[in-house]
Amino acid sequence: MTPTWAQLVYLGCAVAFILALKGLAGPRTARTGNLVGAAAAVVAVAVPFFYLELDHVPRILAAIAIGTAAGVLGAQRVQMTQMPQMVALFNGVGGGAAALVALLELEHMGDITPGFDVAATAFTIVVGAVSFAGSVITFAKLQDLMTSRPVVFPALPLVFGAALLAAVVLSVLVVRDPSVGTGVVLALLGLAIGVLLVLPVGGADVPIVISLLNAFTGLTVAAGGYVLGNVVLLVAGTLVGASGTFLTLLMASAMGRSVANILFGALRGGSTLGAGEASDRPVRSAGPDDVAILLGYADKVIIVPGYGLAVAQAQHTLRELVEVLQGRGTRVDYAIHPVAGRMPGHMNVLLAEAQVPYEQLVEMDDINSEFRHTDVVLVVGANDVVNPAARTTPSAPIYGMPILDVDQARQVVFLKRSMRPGFAGIENELLFEPTTTLLFGDAKESLSKLLSAVKAL
Repeated sequence: MTPTWAQLVYLGCAVAFILALKGLAGPRTARTGNLVGAAAAVVAVAVPFFYLELDHVPRILAAIAIGTAAGVLGAQRVQMTQMPQMVALFNGVGGGAAALVALLELEHMGDITPGFDVAATAFTIVVGAVSFAGSVITFAKLQDLMTSRPVVFPALPLVFGAALLAAVVLSVLVVRDPSVGTGVVLALLGLAIGVLLVLPVGGADVPIVISLLNAFTGLTVAAGGYVLGNVVLLVAGTLVGASGTFLTLLMASAMGRSVANILFGALRGGSTLGAGEASDRPVRSAGPDDVAILLGYADKVIIVPGYGLAVAQAQHTLRELVEVLQGRGTRVDYAIHPVAGRMPGHMNVLLAEAQVPYEQLVEMDDINSEFRHTDVVLVVGANDVVNPAARTTPSAPIYGMPILDVDQARQVVFLKRSMRPGFAGIENELLFEPTTTLLFGDAKESLSKLLSAVKAL
């Protein structure tokens, strides 16, 4: 029986999680919200040591120490460009941990255990395993440990359907007879379903699947909290499950597609493709001095940041260039697409790190009407989010995705390392338009040269 004081502490931790999530909704309060959530998690982990007679305390403390060291090391060493991979791994670990705890609880269940408790345990086992395996595959795709293109085979729909049916049957068997052996088989089946779920997903769709799997993990933690009678796990899991679900739907809407199409579009040729071949079509290119003249004499400039900016770690140089342009009387804004980069808010965080004022970041819906009045649009490392094929080419995998209307500007300058396509794996016809100029090279080096050239005008 949990003592009253511990229940009150758990309730306080649950409230802190809600306040932390609220804090994460805005850039000015995000840091505080993150610290509040982390502090609440530490307190919730520490409380059981004060009222439970725990076995194997040294092993538990050793596991906590190892996890803490790994977390601190990861936070210090992981680059901004690798954040989606880290999120995928953290999410997978959460789902896997929930599944393992549920398997351990299954060992203590018998005929007198309420059926709903056993059903929640079976749900946690299978969905937690799905989240773990799926997250590992998303990590491998983003980390280039395997192809980012959809991986399909002719019988995949049948195999996937059979695996889902088998999982339902095994879950029913677990409810009727809570057997650890059956639970282990159910967990293995969940791992297979997770792999089969993510393999057909390609290219720019992977971050959306990470968000979906995050929601799965939240649901498993909530179910585990119900079985264990732990209000902190129940509230935290519900928050993660709900927010992950909403985020998945919002990201899918930002790409103009349904979640079902994102997950299974490759089975009928509708998924984003992943890496593609570089084009050898002729384009108009220029050097830093020529681009500096365009920028230096422009009244209005819009910056479109993308994943390439994060890879080059060029956000600080870009901010310096913008400040120089503003000092010359040029109006400059940053156009932020909802799914630019590899995760929601990627560009916001990247630019905030460079001390870019948040007021200069303008969301897609608010800035699209401004492009037709803009002298120069500077696209730094973005591609798919400005590709007109989303409006004009029904056969394109990104068709229907809302994009930034940069093609309406008077001049467009792309900073690109090469002519390789974006994460969706298709060419951007905007690159070949007469109003488009390309500045080839590493984004940080190109921006440094461009900064010097603008200062020299």
